[in-house]
Amino acid sequence: MKPIRQLSVVPTLPENLEPLRELAMNLWWTWDNEALSLFRHLDSDLWEETYHNPVAMLGRISQEQLETTAKNDVFLAHLDVIYSKFKTYLSSPTWFETFSDDATLSNLSIAYFSMEFGLTECMPLYSGGLGVLAGDHLKSTSYLGLPFVGVGLLYQHGYFRQTLTSDGWQMADYPTNDFYNMPITPEYSEDGLPLLIEVDYPEGKAYAKVWCAQVGRIPLYLLDTNIPENRNTDLRDITDYLYGGDERMRIKQEILLGIGGYQTLRHLGITPTVCHMNEGHAAFLALERIRQFMDENGVGFDEAREATSSGNIFTTHTPVPAGIDWFPPELVKHYFKTYHSKLGISEEKFLGLGRKNPSDNSSEFSPALVALRLSTMANGVSELHGHVSRNMWKDLWENYPIHEVPIKSITNGIHTRSWVSEDMQNLFDRYLGPKWIVDLTNQDVWTQISKIPDTELWRTHERRRERLIAFARQRQNQKRYQPLDHSLKKQDSSNKHETGTKTLNSAALTIGFARRFATYKRATLLFNDLDRLDNILNNPNQPVQLIFAGKAHPHDHEGKVLIQKIHRISSESRFQNKILFIENYDICVGRYLVEGVDVWLNTPLPPNEASGTSGMKAAANGALNLSMADGWWAEAGHLGGGWTIEATPEADDVKSVDKAHANAIYDLLENEVVPLFYDRHPVDDIPYGWVAKMKTAMQNLAPVFNTKRMVAEYAERLYFPAHQRWHKLNKDGTRRSIALANWKTNIRKHWRNLRVEEVIPKEQTQKKVAELSVGESISIQAIVHTDALFPNELAVQIYHGVLDTASEIQNGAITQMEYREDLGRGKYLYEGTLVLNQTGLHGYTLRVLPSHEDLHSSYELSLLTWV
Repeated sequence: MKPIRQLSVVPTLPENLEPLRELAMNLWWTWDNEALSLFRHLDSDLWEETYHNPVAMLGRISQEQLETTAKNDVFLAHLDVIYSKFKTYLSSPTWFETFSDDATLSNLSIAYFSMEFGLTECMPLYSGGLGVLAGDHLKSTSYLGLPFVGVGLLYQHGYFRQTLTSDGWQMADYPTNDFYNMPITPEYSEDGLPLLIEVDYPEGKAYAKVWCAQVGRIPLYLLDTNIPENRNTDLRDITDYLYGGDERMRIKQEILLGIGGYQTLRHLGITPTVCHMNEGHAAFLALERIRQFMDENGVGFDEAREATSSGNIFTTHTPVPAGIDWFPPELVKHYFKTYHSKLGISEEKFLGLGRKNPSDNSSEFSPALVALRLSTMANGVSELHGHVSRNMWKDLWENYPIHEVPIKSITNGIHTRSWVSEDMQNLFDRYLGPKWIVDLTNQDVWTQISKIPDTELWRTHERRRERLIAFARQRQNQKRYQPLDHSLKKQDSSNKHETGTKTLNSAALTIGFARRFATYKRATLLFNDLDRLDNILNNPNQPVQLIFAGKAHPHDHEGKVLIQKIHRISSESRFQNKILFIENYDICVGRYLVEGVDVWLNTPLPPNEASGTSGMKAAANGALNLSMADGWWAEAGHLGGGWTIEATPEADDVKSVDKAHANAIYDLLENEVVPLFYDRHPVDDIPYGWVAKMKTAMQNLAPVFNTKRMVAEYAERLYFPAHQRWHKLNKDGTRRSIALANWKTNIRKHWRNLRVEEVIPKEQTQKKVAELSVGESISIQAIVHTDALFPNELAVQIYHGVLDTASEIQNGAITQMEYREDLGRGKYLYEGTLVLNQTGLHGYTLRVLPSHEDLHSSYELSLLTWV
C-alpha cells in the first residue's frame, strides 16, 4: 500500500548530545579512532547491530538511554574532546593553503567522478578496490584541503552480499539501503524542495534526487533515481544495483553519472575547472561539459572541446582492453540519437570519439576512449601499469615510440588512518611522535620505527592476529553474517559449534588472500600441489594457516568456481581448521585481515594487476608481502617488505606457468618464510628476524604508498597543470580556444604533405660521423618540406639512443633542433647538436611534431612524421 504522504523522522537528542548528530553526519569519524570509540561506548551492542552506522544507531537507541547518557559526565567529557577535535580538523590550515600566493591556482575547483565509493562498511556503495581507492582519495583530499567535490551514484541495493551454499557455491543477496538511516543528507533547491536533476533517455526524462555525504571537508554528491517522480521503472531502477543488469543498464548508469553528475554541479552553483574521471564510467561528463560550454558561449563543438578538455583528467585502472566497457554501435546510437545533434556533430563523428579507429563504422564504442580523447592528461595507477597502458593504447598515437605515448603513472596509495589498526597507531604515537600522521610522507619520521621495542611491536601484532582469528571464528559460527539481526547474533554467540574454537590457531603463521575473484588473480594457485601444501600447513612444529575472502562478480562463473574449489579443499580432513574462507568480503572484513595476518599473498598473472592496494594496507600494519612482481609490488619489492615470487616456466602455456609460480611459492614458504617466522628466541619466544623485517616493511613502504603522497602527486602533476591550462585558454573568453581549434584544423589539413630529410654537410665524412669518442658532438641538419605550415608551428627533433640487438633505438632521448633558414618553396632548414656521453653503438633519426604555445604537449594531435 503506497502512502499519501512521506515523513522523515529523526532522533530527538538532548541538547548536550546534539554534537553527536553532527559527528555522525560527517564521515570524518570513519578514520578517527577516538570518534569510533565514542559511538561504540554509546551502545556497543547497537553499534554492531547497525554495522557501525552511527546515524542508524542514534535512530534506534531508546530515549531513556539517551537521557541517561546526557547525565553521564564521563561520556560528556569524551564527547566534548572529540567534538573540539573535529572542529579543529575542519578549521586547521591545510597543505593547499601553502599555495595561496600562486595566482595561477586562483579559482581552482576540482570535481572527481567515480562509479563507486568505498568509505565505510555501513555505506555499501562499492564493489572492491576501485571504490575503496576512491574513498581513500576523498579522505586524503580532505586532509590536504584541496577545493574538491566528489560525484557518484546512490544505489538502492548496492553491490551484493555474499553467502556460500553447503557445497561452496556463491549466492548473491541484495539488501536494501535505507538512505534516511545512512550518513547522507538530501540537497535542496532555492525553493526549499529536494534538488532534482533531469536527464533525457529514449525511455523518457529521468529525475534524480541529489544527496550529499560529507567526507571531512569534502562533499560527495550522490544521485538517486529510485524516487516517485520516475514512474517508468526502467528509469527508476537506474540506481538500483552497482554493476548489475545488462549493457543497457550500464550505459544508462554511465549517462547518469557523467551527464547527470555534471548537471548536478552546475545546479549547485559549482563550475569545476578540473574534472577527474576515475575510470571510463564517467566519460560522458566530458561531452556534457562541451555541450554546456557551447550553449553558454555560442561556439561550435571543436572550439568548446578545446576549452573544456584542457581541464579534464582521466585515470585508467584497467590493464587489458577486455576490462573496459565496449558498447555495440546500435546501443550507443539508441541512447544518444538526439544528443549528438545538441553537440552539433554527426552521428559518425560522435561514435568515432569512442572507437579505436574513428573511421571504422562497425567497431564497438568505449567510453574509456572518449575519456582519453577528451582529456588533457591521462594516467595509470602504478609504474608498471603506466607502461602497460601506453602499450595498450599505442594505436591512438600511431608511429610514436611506446614510452612516449602520453599516459603517465601515479601509483596508488592507502588512507593510512583508515587502515592501520588502533593498536598500531597508538604504538606509532608513542615512538614516532603524535604528529607522525602529519608527516606521513617523511621518510625520516618512519626511521623511528626502529625505536619501537621488538617485544612491544610483536605483542601488538599478536593481539591483532588473535582478534582476526576470533572474528573469523565468529563469522564461521554464524554461517551467514546478518549485522542487523541482533537476536540471531546473540543466539549464535551462545550456541557455538563445537568446532568453533578449533577453527584456526591464533599462534600459527597466518597467510591472507582477499580480493576480487577474477581469474587472472589466481586465487587457487597455492593449491597446485596439494600434497606439498599439506606438508607446509600441517607441520606440527611450524603450523601455517590460510584465510581467504573475496567476491566473484555475479555473472563470473569461473570466479565462482574458484571460490567453490577453495571451499571444497578446505573441507578435506587434512585441511580442516587450516584453510578458511570468510564470506561477504567488505571493508570490515578487509580491515580485520590486513591488521591481523602475518603474510599477505598476491598471485596475479603479470602484467594484469593494475596496482592493488590491499598489500599496502597489510604492510602498514607490519605484515609481509609474498607477491608476484606485478602492480605496485613491481616498484616496492626491492624495498625489503617481503618476498617476490620469481620463476622460469618450462613453457608458456597456462599450466606450466602456474606450476612454476606455485613451486616458487612453496620454495619460499619452506625455505624462507616459515623458518624465519618460527626462529624464536628461547627465552621470550619472539622471532627477532621476523620483527626486523616487519620494521623494514613499515619504515620503507608506509611513507610512500599512501594517499597523502598520491593525492599531492595528482595535484602537482595533473590538477594544477590542468587548471592552469584551462585558465589560460578561458581567461579571455573563447578567443584562445577558437584560435587553437582553427589552428588544429589547419595542421591536420596540411600535415599529410609534410616530410623531413637529413642534410649531411660536405665537410663531415662518414668516418668522422661513425667513429666518435665519449663526449664528442656532431652537428645535424634537416630540411622540412611543407606546403602551408610555418617554422613556428613545427617542432623538429633528433631522436637518439643506444641500439638494441635488432638495431632499434630503445627508449630514445630527444634533442630539439633550431630553425636556421627559409630555403624557399616551403623548405626550412633546421640544425641541432648531438652530444654522445655513453659508449656503445648509437643511432639517431629525425622527426617533426606540431608545436603551439597553447598545446599541453606536442603529442596532443597524435601527429608525428619521421625522416
